[in-house]
Amino acid sequence: MSRDLKGKVALVTGASSGIGRAMARMLAGQGARLALVGRSGERLEAVRAEFPVTDALVIAADLNKPAEVERTIAETIARFGQIDILLANAGLYLPGDLVDCNADRFDEVISVNVNAVFRAVRAVLPGMMERRSGDIIVTSSIAGHQALQWEPVYSATKHAVQAFVHGMRRQAAPHGIRIGAVAPGVVLNELWGYSDPEAIAAKAEAREGLLSEDVADAVLFMLTRPANVTIRDLVILPQNQDI
Repeated sequence: MSRDLKGKVALVTGASSGIGRAMARMLAGQGARLALVGRSGERLEAVRAEFPVTDALVIAADLNKPAEVERTIAETIARFGQIDILLANAGLYLPGDLVDCNADRFDEVISVNVNAVFRAVRAVLPGMMERRSGDIIVTSSIAGHQALQWEPVYSATKHAVQAFVHGMRRQAAPHGIRIGAVAPGVVLNELWGYSDPEAIAAKAEAREGLLSEDVADAVLFMLTRPANVTIRDLVILPQNQDI
């Protein structure tokens, strides 16, 4: 039987747009209580307004700063008492030839895509270990499974995430905690430069991109599996993405 998410406390990073926003909608539809984390408080409030019947906390934070990661966890626990689900979704994208990249962005991308994930997972673990339950899903990428030529820095951060998830799964399993990664290909959202609804619909119709909701549906599947089932990796691609 699938697991019920009603009343579960879920913290979603990068919740103001794209996959994070779709995840928030999905969890709200399941009756979860939400902590929505992102840089823009205004955009997060707009997301919260989409499901006013859901108990939701908005936390504007810059996850590039370690103290802000710790604050998001502390504020969520202060509001709800615990965290049952962590969706570590926030991420930055840096494509292009290395010689043309702004080297000053390297630290920021690594900080958000890698260090913020490590810190958030570390911060939620004690409570989950005490309760002997919890779900952690990290948004990875197909770039975490293959080193993509047009995004070497981004690929490196997602490879780091994959190694972290695989190692942490073994540490967390004896405590009843599940950790997995969802790894999408091209997603038709702002991160990839898509915001026009007609262009998004056309690309999806041509099977050349995923909707953010497609990824959220995959995460819902992972979260609702019976307790004896861990999905270590879920790779989800547009049908016509040939990698």
